[in-house]
Amino acid sequence: MAHSAKDKALYLRWRPQTFDDVIGQEHITRSLRYALAHQRRRHAYLFSGIRGTGKTTMARLLAKAVNCLEPEASQRPCDRCKHCIAIKSDRFLDLIEIDAASQSRVENVRELLEKVAFAPGEGAFKVYIIDEVHRFSASAFDALLKTLEDPPGHVVFVLATTEIDKVPLTIKSRCVHYQLRRVPLRQVVARLEIISASEGLQVEAGVLELVARQGEGSVRDSISLLDQLITAPDETIALADARQLLGTASSQFALELAGALADEDGGQCLRIIHDAIQEGSAAKQLTQQFLDTLRHIMLAQTAGTALIEATAEERAAYDDLAQRMNRARLLKALRACSDAAASYTTGWQPQLTLELVLLEALHAEQPPAPAPVQHTAPVPAQRPQSRRARAAQSARQAPDADYTRPPVSQAGEAAAYAVGKIRQSWTEILTQVNRYNRNIPPLLEHAHVRVIEGNRLILGVSTPFFQQKIIAPERARIIEQAIHDLHQVKLRIEVQVVNGAPEPAAPARAGSDEDPLLATGIELGGVIKRD
Repeated sequence: MAHSAKDKALYLRWRPQTFDDVIGQEHITRSLRYALAHQRRRHAYLFSGIRGTGKTTMARLLAKAVNCLEPEASQRPCDRCKHCIAIKSDRFLDLIEIDAASQSRVENVRELLEKVAFAPGEGAFKVYIIDEVHRFSASAFDALLKTLEDPPGHVVFVLATTEIDKVPLTIKSRCVHYQLRRVPLRQVVARLEIISASEGLQVEAGVLELVARQGEGSVRDSISLLDQLITAPDETIALADARQLLGTASSQFALELAGALADEDGGQCLRIIHDAIQEGSAAKQLTQQFLDTLRHIMLAQTAGTALIEATAEERAAYDDLAQRMNRARLLKALRACSDAAASYTTGWQPQLTLELVLLEALHAEQPPAPAPVQHTAPVPAQRPQSRRARAAQSARQAPDADYTRPPVSQAGEAAAYAVGKIRQSWTEILTQVNRYNRNIPPLLEHAHVRVIEGNRLILGVSTPFFQQKIIAPERARIIEQAIHDLHQVKLRIEVQVVNGAPEPAAPARAGSDEDPLLATGIELGGVIKRD
């Protein structure tokens, strides 16, 4: 494999220059070689796949192959003729590379297509490589479509995208589509070993496998990570330093967390998270690595450790955890952690999301116990109790098993209750909820009261994670009952994900608290006028 001056980034020096240099995409190189050897060139190609798997590289190899001067078609590109060397050196005038992210407007595409009719200046074909083609506007795609339908014979279009679903079907149908795959871990490690030996790098055992795993199937990303670890050519890259630099030091904490979960030790879970954060681990990355660990344990429980890409020592650890961990608890934690990782947002306590995942997995909620039947003598009618008195009375009781959630009111109905009163008593509502279930108030700390529409009390949260947790029927029922205990009104909880700040509580207005009708009018936009 050819590689050039040391001042280039490592992944550029080791970019494949022939089809033989490409790894992990044999299904594509085989097809292209056969088509080119049998003069079955097409006018448009489409390469799709995740970042770093070789889409642009494959496009450049195709450009070299159709312009290569090697007499034997099956040996193209040869990487020796003047055209191959010119393309490798970015000096070939008939290779035009376009970044659709910065040239997405229809005017850019029309300007480009005006030059398509001109014959090539050096090679046999003019090759247009359009990277990230999904960034084109609808008008730009329409303009490109006209040329793809009837292109000049001397032009080859090569499109590349990481988001194939955003490319219109009309464009796809006029291209030969190749989908690049993630490169297997072993092949990436083998390529990194070749690069390390050729570059004279001293690397401790396990470093290259760690780098390849962090690359997640992307050869380019893996080579870039290896380049990041190089501090001096004669200095050995230690495994501990690599973990620290790549931010994977928390992988050991993830294993310890899984062990504490298997032992059902909530206190130890929180201590491990605290220690990981203190050691510099990012909460989001720790959550993602814990998710990977749980998945590996699930694989070990279900199909054995053969499916896990890890060292023999790590596989043994996963196998041990698989035998110790309760299956139902594992699946519950896996689902919750997956939701949390997908909707993670930073905050002043970013580790809280992971803490909640673990505590909820350890402490399964019990259904509300039925209220004891009490046979008491009838008492004379009394004056309505205050809110505090009703809360004190309900604190001595279990949640009412006969409490039924109200049906959702229809859209457009007037507010069934003053939202200002709910806002003002929110702390008391949380206290009442805590008497029924201590796991719910920490979730409600992330919610704010927005509005009442009909009998629907709408709460706002910042992420889908908290939305799904709060809206769960068994939790929503307890929140609604706590509101009924304090306000003697049945409201239906709804939760919406919002990006804005919580709506401020309505300012108190004299006279509104004494008259529910006035309070409702104020919440609907009315104003009290005084003489």
